[in-house]
Amino acid sequence: MLVKYFAPWCGHCKALAPHWATVGAETKDIDDLVMATFDATENEVAGLEIKGYPTLKFYAKGSSEPIDYDGERDAEGIKQWLAENSAAYKAARPAGEAATGQSEEL
Repeated sequence: MLVKYFAPWCGHCKALAPHWATVGAETKDIDDLVMATFDATENEVAGLEIKGYPTLKFYAKGSSEPIDYDGERDAEGIKQWLAENSAAYKAARPAGEAATGQSEEL
């Protein structure tokens, strides 16, 4: 699960929103990958400290320890990061395949 902790008033969060939506739409068919949004101004998580917005954290299947997202804040950057860190994404999008699952023509 890749979670975006955000604040509705945050300019950086608003800039990320269309990229986040694009990746969410392109990965909705991957059963073991969830992209979630969490309004950190309305909710709290015990033991989780959010220092800035947006904060992106990845929770691998079977683990409760998050991995901090450190990629680019655009759709291509998010997909690249998932390709390197998410087993579900890797299985659904083997190297060389576009986000739609179609092979790229060379």
